[in-house]
Amino acid sequence: IMKTSEPPVIIEQTFSHRIDVVWKAITDITWMRQWYFENIPDFKPEIGFETRFEVQSGARNFPHLWKVTGVIQNKLIKYNWRYDGYAGDSFVVFELFERNSSTLLRLSVIVEEDFADDIPEFTRESCLQGWTYLIKERLAAFLNKVKVD
Repeated sequence: IMKTSEPPVIIEQTFSHRIDVVWKAITDITWMRQWYFENIPDFKPEIGFETRFEVQSGARNFPHLWKVTGVIQNKLIKYNWRYDGYAGDSFVVFELFERNSSTLLRLSVIVEEDFADDIPEFTRESCLQGWTYLIKERLAAFLNKVKVD
């Protein structure tokens, strides 16, 4: 279970794209819907921006509550991530680093309040698997087919 006593979940992936392209993929609603969650109603990389959307997992519904708490253009986006009606509070941080003509993305999940321990989706393993899939498969595949000038 995702607990404050555990180290953050960290996923790193290098993409052969400029930093501004990777930034757009993680902050532009049109691009986010193509690899992340297709039902995100809106997203803006602005401190204080909030959104809410539902994600079905088996029989459970998870109302996602996001609030942007940190933005440094082309470098960092951080948002508070909670689930309405469930215990637990976390921050998700996307950091971008230039590596020659590539971009290293480091995603960190920092738990601020322990998540409910009777929900399988809230295990550390589930978090690690989910983010590995999103970053290393979904985002990677999306960036591989995106056309940029």
